[in-house]
Amino acid sequence: MSDVKDRKTTYVLDEQIGYILRLANQRHAGIFQSTITKNLTPTQFAVLMRLSERGELSQNLLGRLVALDTATTKGVVDRLKAKDLVQSRPDTFDKRRTIISLTKSGLSMIDTLRKDGTRITEATLSKLKTAEKHRLFGLLKKIV
Repeated sequence: MSDVKDRKTTYVLDEQIGYILRLANQRHAGIFQSTITKNLTPTQFAVLMRLSERGELSQNLLGRLVALDTATTKGVVDRLKAKDLVQSRPDTFDKRRTIISLTKSGLSMIDTLRKDGTRITEATLSKLKTAEKHRLFGLLKKIV
């Protein structure tokens, strides 16, 4: 019995960062799915928003800017191309590189996506005071 008690006091699941982050992510994902007005995944949303912020980007840099590996980036870009939200072309100076940009359809939904994103963030953080929100962002940015 004391062995169970020792394990209980040395490792408490509810006090583990990975577990708490997973719960927070599940809450956020649920809010995202119920709030987003377009048929997009969070990753597709991130790619579109990064392109809206930075303009056209190489596929490699785009992936790095949204923290995706090469294969995942290609899959996300392919799915967004199928929805006519992004387009690709060979780089003018380096044919090995692919340049990704928003299409007119993709560009036309950015304002709506920004509003959706704001509502999603506000709902996710609704239980926090302003100072707590700033502190949370600061701490999470230190981790990543």
